Amino acid sequence: MKLLAFNGSPKKDWNTATLLQKALEGAASHGAETNLIHLYNLNFKGCVSCFACKLKAGKGYRNCAYKDDLTPILEEVEHADALIFGSPIYLGTATGIMKSFLERLIFPYLIYDTQYSTLFKKKIQTGFIYTMESRLRVVGYDQQFSTTEMLMAKIFGASESLFATDTYQFDDYSKYMSTSFSDEENVANRRKESPIDCKNSFQMGVRFAAAYRV
Repeated sequence: MKLLAFNGSPKKDWNTATLLQKALEGAASHGAETNLIHLYNLNFKGCVSCFACKLKAGKGYRNCAYKDDLTPILEEVEHADALIFGSPIYLGTATGIMKSFLERLIFPYLIYDTQYSTLFKKKIQTGFIYTMESRLRVVGYDQQFSTTEMLMAKIFGASESLFATDTYQFDDYSKYMSTSFSDEENVANRRKESPIDCKNSFQMGVRFAAAYRV
């Protein structure tokens, strides 16, 4: 069983990456082969609207024809048995690099028929881990999260989302203009919530590996 995780944060050892690593540890504990891919390490663009993936007689049908650092990653997805995506919330949604990645990942598999069917060859588990400050959770971003979850389920077969709130943005809040957040309150909440977030992420990995073995 192979599980791929994609880090949409520019940081490789902060909130999002930590939770993705916990998910991979959960999957590995049940025998899964895992790989954590940091999207900010790659040089790529979002969809360029060439429609080569929709050309029925074309060599690139169901595949993204644009060649860049994402090309081998998309090929690796073809052999994956589960996918987990992680992103902090930037301006109310996933990071720009994550959205560009999802365009390139999802669009080639999406069929323009009446059911908007999928060309992905099998049913696999997918999950999304979002990290954010506590107040962002109540602003009304659920519609965007649910749309992403719906697309994942339609293309790949199943999807779920995990929300980690009260995550740290800074090492020392006193050094930054961020008066809307309380340093002491954030630290207290993080100490309480962090072990729970790590456990939930670990269990996501466990569930994905266990579902493959059923």
